[in-house]
Amino acid sequence: MTALLNVEAVNSAYDASQVLFGISLEVQAREVITIIGRNGMGKTTTVKTIMGMLVPSSGSVTMAGAKLNGKPTYKVARSGIGLVPEGRHVFPNLSVRENLVATAQNRHKVAQPWTLDRVYQMFPRLKERERNLGVNLSGGEQQMLAIGRALMTNPKLLILDEATEGLAPLIRAEIWDCLQRLKDNGLALIVIDKNIGPLLRLADRHYVIEKGKVVWSGTSQALRDNPQVLHEYVGV
Repeated sequence: MTALLNVEAVNSAYDASQVLFGISLEVQAREVITIIGRNGMGKTTTVKTIMGMLVPSSGSVTMAGAKLNGKPTYKVARSGIGLVPEGRHVFPNLSVRENLVATAQNRHKVAQPWTLDRVYQMFPRLKERERNLGVNLSGGEQQMLAIGRALMTNPKLLILDEATEGLAPLIRAEIWDCLQRLKDNGLALIVIDKNIGPLLRLADRHYVIEKGKVVWSGTSQALRDNPQVLHEYVGV
């Protein structure tokens, strides 16, 4: 069975500094995977390589069998990948509503597409702030908006890079609940986060990265059964 996303033996560098060394991972339709590891180990670089922000020096990235290498980021997004970037990056001078409709597309003719009303049902707070500018939202509201904006592209795969970082506990819980509902609805996810407990409950499989290499991969149960992996490579 062809994976929804396949990253095969990818090497990536920033100028002369190589960061990824033969990274391989895959995501099946309706599956949730994580990429975990300490800071500076290559997690965000992996995301940038998948999204076309960084062209790999070798290896391949394919979406549903179609090669993405060398394609600009907007074409990668059009292939069905949505990104919730680290730092949120909402449009500060657009309202909540404008942020959401700016990216709205249903290129793949999803039967039940994400709409304003559906995003507002997921995040009622955004409905309350509909006319507020992005710059005037709290950190948690900006994170909800970043997720909603990505969902409005109706992706087949959603990537979330540190979606709960710096948020209050109640807001973090709301984001985790959102991700569980997305999983229950059959959306494939790649989640990068430091909160291992929620990741173990949410994800089907995990990839542990150390110095740009995958050093361990397996299911949530296998990771629970190998606490030394988390201690050695994640610091938990």
